[in-house]
Amino acid sequence: MTIIINPHQEIGSIDPKLHGQFIEFLGECIDEGLWVGEDSAIENEHGYRKATLDALRALKPPVIRWPGGCYADTYHWRDGIGPREHRATTFNENFATYELDDHAFGTDEFLRLCELIGAEPWININMLSGTVAEMKDWMEYCNREQPTDLARERAANGHEAPYGVKYWGIGNEVWAGGGTMTPSTYLDEYRRFASAMPSFTTDVFAPSPMYAIACGPDGNKPRERVKWTQDFFRGLAEYRQPRINGYDLHFYNWNVDNDADTPTEFDEAGWNKVIAGCLELEDILRDQWRLINDGLALINEPEVAMDTKLTHVDLIIGEWGNWHKPAFYARPALKQQVTMRDAITTALTLDLLQRNCDKVTMACNAQTINVLNSLILTEGDATILTPNYDVFMMYQQHRGAVALDVPRADADDKDVYVFASKSVDGSELLINLTNAHMSDEATVTLVLPAGARVEQMRELAAADPHDCNTVDQPDLVRAHDVDIDDHVVARASGESNSTSEITVRLSAASVNTLRVALA
Repeated sequence: MTIIINPHQEIGSIDPKLHGQFIEFLGECIDEGLWVGEDSAIENEHGYRKATLDALRALKPPVIRWPGGCYADTYHWRDGIGPREHRATTFNENFATYELDDHAFGTDEFLRLCELIGAEPWININMLSGTVAEMKDWMEYCNREQPTDLARERAANGHEAPYGVKYWGIGNEVWAGGGTMTPSTYLDEYRRFASAMPSFTTDVFAPSPMYAIACGPDGNKPRERVKWTQDFFRGLAEYRQPRINGYDLHFYNWNVDNDADTPTEFDEAGWNKVIAGCLELEDILRDQWRLINDGLALINEPEVAMDTKLTHVDLIIGEWGNWHKPAFYARPALKQQVTMRDAITTALTLDLLQRNCDKVTMACNAQTINVLNSLILTEGDATILTPNYDVFMMYQQHRGAVALDVPRADADDKDVYVFASKSVDGSELLINLTNAHMSDEATVTLVLPAGARVEQMRELAAADPHDCNTVDQPDLVRAHDVDIDDHVVARASGESNSTSEITVRLSAASVNTLRVALA
């Protein structure tokens, strides 16, 4: 298989927020996974599980979405502020969590977490059981600089300066548990909530720094997702538009048809089904991008000079990841192990998001800890980094880089996937090579500009594709640098030696990154 990588074939800049994460009060994602409390025997830093916090500091997620998800639709933010001994105790029924909720981790704990790890917070408000006034007060508590009652309350709770929360989701999966709404009923509600958002400016003509995110369709419903977006934007074009900056599509790679297929027990057919399933997202997001722009084209020109016309809405993938059937019955809720099958789909999903960086601006893996497509698993006082964590770490250099158009030419080996980005200064490439075949090695020849030199190759693979990291073997599947001489053969070729050919050997079921210096 030969792939030509031309550093001049640029797609666009890769927004770091495409590497976002999502945490929610489901199972042990937050409670026990991230938050153990200051009195816990588990090593912690001000209540945050120390090992999880350290892993997130190294990961540097650009954005984290919270508190849900479906949990947001029953969450009242005032339950989670102030002295913990005075906070409400409620019952969490979301996705079979079925646990008492003492609200020890609330708004201030979340926003301080974001400060500790350098992440932008994305707060999803409670549209289903909350009110417009509740949303407005929440935003005021987080962001008001002037000494209002809510700003003083925030200061009394330990954070005098405004948090500056920019991203606000208005509604979550409103087509299902978020209200079982239609596009028109949701849009009516969205108009109310978005119109009430404080601007946090003192200039009537200055744009607000707030970023309003509308609920997009269920990406797993082929007919519904098309009609939802068509109907939503058709309704949006009627009369004046409320604030809307982003449109949030959710897509899960469902693996629920075969009871014998589990996160760690699968045959080659099950392997291939899950690998193929994640790739569907690329066609979906491209189609949604077209539908969004078709809808924006319906908006009339302003009647007076002071009016503005809505011309752009960002496409966001607010939740994505593998969902295996046993997670429905797991205790803690939605906990599932992670093998190379999941790591490869994580790599391929990040590839397709980055390849479409001219269409998608933000995306959140669901979820970071102990739930579904996890990066981190915890058990008692043990904290385990899954192979998914390694994939995100291997891909960090893509953040802010320039995505390159690397066409997938017809080839005998359909199981090898390639993505490449170029550093902003043009001195380096980071090339992803994923061999998605469960058992066969592969060889790829890369055609690069003359003088290209492989500086580093990292590999994530397992001795057995069913392997996973556990308490007893926490590093069984771990990314590592490989001997370049053992995996890479380079030679000059082409007219006047204007190109370099680099042949790379890939292990079966592996994710690989090559850091290539350009002359």
